[in-house]
Amino acid sequence: MDFQLSPELLELRDRVRSFIAEEVIPLENDPRAGAHGPSEALRKELVERARVAGLLTPHASVEMGGMGLSHVSKAVVFEEAGYSWLGPTALNIHAPDEGNIHLMEEVGTPAQKERWLRPQVAGATRSCFAMTEPSPGAGADPSMLLTTAKADGTGYLINGTKWFITGADGADYAIVMARMDDGSATMFLMDMDQPGITLERNMDSMDRCFTGGHGVLRFDNVHVPAGDVLGEVGKGFRYAQVRLAPARLTHCMRWLGQARRAQDAALGYAAQRQAFGKPLAEHEGVGFMLADNDMDLQTCRLHIWHTAWMLDQGEKCNFESSRAKVV
Repeated sequence: MDFQLSPELLELRDRVRSFIAEEVIPLENDPRAGAHGPSEALRKELVERARVAGLLTPHASVEMGGMGLSHVSKAVVFEEAGYSWLGPTALNIHAPDEGNIHLMEEVGTPAQKERWLRPQVAGATRSCFAMTEPSPGAGADPSMLLTTAKADGTGYLINGTKWFITGADGADYAIVMARMDDGSATMFLMDMDQPGITLERNMDSMDRCFTGGHGVLRFDNVHVPAGDVLGEVGKGFRYAQVRLAPARLTHCMRWLGQARRAQDAALGYAAQRQAFGKPLAEHEGVGFMLADNDMDLQTCRLHIWHTAWMLDQGEKCNFESSRAKVV
């Protein structure tokens, strides 16, 4: 792969960097950001700022209203956005919407894209991805699904419970994975206001960067028309991998930006804090740690870029994206 970034990508990187510094970081202490993430009002303000700056939803296809960025270009842009915990929300590249946009572009029908995807790319709506279940249901292993889908003549009835569903509170639609009678899985598109869907509670967690928090959802005989099946019946496990490998890597991209900010804070403090007659940075013990941090950041960046390049070549990268996330 070529590690030389194009002039166009460098210009975009600098635009995003300036936008985050000038338009997003000043809002980090906004009272509209609560324990379960930014409020919808704060999200909309951030999205509008990104729209005005021409930076909204850059990963989506040009046809849908995005920039059509490659995976390598996403790695550069998403790192810059991640420098602020509100940056991904502003650019509309946060989880789970980023992964859902990718999946909808890959397997959604033209009608589904117009109904659900286009408003989402425009920042008008949000979504959630409902796969994870309470034990002994699906977690890291989606084949353990307990949520069921039963054919009822005109569609399917969905029953089950999901939890740790990021963005569930206030989401406009959901992609829900459920098990069929033959043991296969299917993905279903659902408007979140339809009968039978209950948000039982928001789960407390260490983070507060995702609009809508992490919810527990219950599905009681939720009817899904046959036309709202995402992709083909029985191919849910395959589609999960289409979504999860690239989405796993975008987590790495965003959190690398946040890690870089922590390093910048440490560097700034070590340069100005005096101890024993000189700045902390001039003490070897501190300097070694800062140097280790820099090497770790670059190691992570290269893992991300290499995996992104492989995705751009058409590789699946399940292993590589998992490795990058661990690193």
